[in-house]
Amino acid sequence: RQLFSACVSCTGLYCHGNEKSMKENCRYNSIPSLQPPSLQQSTMCACTMLVLLAQLPLTVPTGKISWLLFVFFSSDIEISRAQSPKAVDVLAKEIGLLTDEIEIYGQTKAKVRLSLLERLKDQPDGKYVLVAGITPTPLGEGKSTVTIGLVQALTAHLSINSFACLRQPSQGPTFGVKGGAAGGGYAQVIPMEEFNLHLTGDIHAITAANNLLAAAIDARILHENTQSDKALYNRLVPAVNGVRGFSAIQLARLRRLGIYKTDPDTLTEEEVRKFARLDIDPSTITWQRVVDTNDRFLRKITVGQANTEKGFIRQAQFDIAVASEIMAILALTTSLQDMKERLGKMVVANDKKGEPVTAEDLGVTGALAVLMKDAIKPTLMQTLEGTPVFVHAGPFANIAHGNSSVLADKIALKLVGEKGFVVTEAGFGADIGMEKFFNIKCRASGLVPSVVVLVATVRALKMHGGGPNVTAGAPLKKEYTEENLQLVAGGCCNLQKQIQIAQLFGVPVVVAVNIFKTDSAAEVDLVCKIAKQSGAFDAVPCNHWSAGGGGAVKLAQAVEEAARQKTSFKYLYSLELPIVEKIRIIAQKVYGAQDIELSPAAQSQVDRYTQQGFGNLPICMAKTHLSLSHQPERKGVPTGFILPISDVRASIGAGFIYPLVGTMSTMPGLPTRPCFYDIDLDPITEEVKGLF
Repeated sequence: RQLFSACVSCTGLYCHGNEKSMKENCRYNSIPSLQPPSLQQSTMCACTMLVLLAQLPLTVPTGKISWLLFVFFSSDIEISRAQSPKAVDVLAKEIGLLTDEIEIYGQTKAKVRLSLLERLKDQPDGKYVLVAGITPTPLGEGKSTVTIGLVQALTAHLSINSFACLRQPSQGPTFGVKGGAAGGGYAQVIPMEEFNLHLTGDIHAITAANNLLAAAIDARILHENTQSDKALYNRLVPAVNGVRGFSAIQLARLRRLGIYKTDPDTLTEEEVRKFARLDIDPSTITWQRVVDTNDRFLRKITVGQANTEKGFIRQAQFDIAVASEIMAILALTTSLQDMKERLGKMVVANDKKGEPVTAEDLGVTGALAVLMKDAIKPTLMQTLEGTPVFVHAGPFANIAHGNSSVLADKIALKLVGEKGFVVTEAGFGADIGMEKFFNIKCRASGLVPSVVVLVATVRALKMHGGGPNVTAGAPLKKEYTEENLQLVAGGCCNLQKQIQIAQLFGVPVVVAVNIFKTDSAAEVDLVCKIAKQSGAFDAVPCNHWSAGGGGAVKLAQAVEEAARQKTSFKYLYSLELPIVEKIRIIAQKVYGAQDIELSPAAQSQVDRYTQQGFGNLPICMAKTHLSLSHQPERKGVPTGFILPISDVRASIGAGFIYPLVGTMSTMPGLPTRPCFYDIDLDPITEEVKGLF
């Protein structure tokens, strides 16, 4: 009865005069049926349900009351667990996969083999949809839930083939502040605990490959520092059973050096020296070790302090695993052969003459490919309503390019057919993940999106309109829980800017307003009105969190209509432009900066990469996601600022130049109260608790 009273005071009962009015006006809309585990949508809204709950006599069986309460108060993991997913082999058959094209992991996950692309090479692609967002609060604005709600609406409610392609979440935020990335409420990937934890081990494979290469770098420097040319050569090319020979990767290195000999005993002293010594300059090493944990104390470390390392001590650091270049390669590669070539091209340092040293030079390319041979296959899962999802790769958008894999998208586009839709998500705001999607991912894939779905929330717009700070773990201030049209209107400048950014690429924009229970109808209507006035093709309120696919049907219809529009897709810049000019274009046209300023170290790196022949690569900016500028506290649409570039790195295997803006860190830290306080395991049932 207390709940009923609160609901009345919040929304009023004007919508309950008749069923038609109720459906159209109640902002809670429909929610899942009371008959578990059915996902059919009821015409009852939340207000009506609370009325019924308040009027139930005490004689009503406890189980029925429990299910009513479950609908309102269950956590994401409880909702996920209440629905039994179909067996993954059944799902695979439904979407047209052959038995020998999947490798099953348990009951609910399967790797999909790349041979599928050859079988379906003549199949026309479906429509390609990107979900991006406005500049978010630290809580996130629900791009994953919108992505899942949209595909559930398309397939489960409109009978249109669709596929969601999502990134695998890092365990850093899962145990830190943000939580998992499976979506939420009645729009999520299930089982969510499997999605959010180890999945099929791809990030672990990346960590192993990355750190093998890091170990190879330091070991090679040590061995070169402590051995003569002859001793080093004899150990690099030993006699096995009395026979001495080069490995395939060593023969390739000889050819790059201009030495066309195959007998190890015929090399001259000078050729032996050239082959055996990489002469790595330790001060130029850019390859870092990684771990998939937010660990701020690994941001700066010293390695080589043991006596066995013979005085070879240097400063280094750890990055989070999803910032590894190998993760970026996994996300951008188009085949196993392409991945192997990209792994070999990774530049880890310079030699003492200023020339790049690669993974191929270190002889580790083949071993890296072996560690990554299973990770290259996308993982098949499903939504709460049984529609298919690919989970593959997971680069952050603020410190990497922030998009799921090209391979998952390509496979999904073939599977849905010409009239189907593939919906993928770019991390953080459109200025971050979407810009990189267009300028980096689309260049690598050759794919062109049909529609951008731009996710906005009333909460985030109020923050951009001058509302108080939003802090993860702290209760929202009253400005965010009470109607405030002035704050919403003021914050819509950020929405307008993000629409303009999408329009730079010539793709139609549909705004999805992700509804929260504290939003008023007037606030939502105002956002939709301003979005349309600002050039959006359409703007639609979405209730997918509480209603599943049924709450995103209008969004799906708007996307379907927008996909019929003619696009004039274009990249933001030409690759032929100098590195500094490409950075400036992004800063000015996307972020709204007045200009850029490179530190001496950054300018030196730009000069070096240009001299080494890497100047024609796209740009992957590492910048805070909490503002269009480099200063997280500046909300709305900052102007007149100078964007500082503190450093510039090169991910040659992935295929981009990587400027660091301001004090951007590639290793997050844990807050005072991380998520792990709430995560637990029931030792009897083995059920995971507390994930969200």
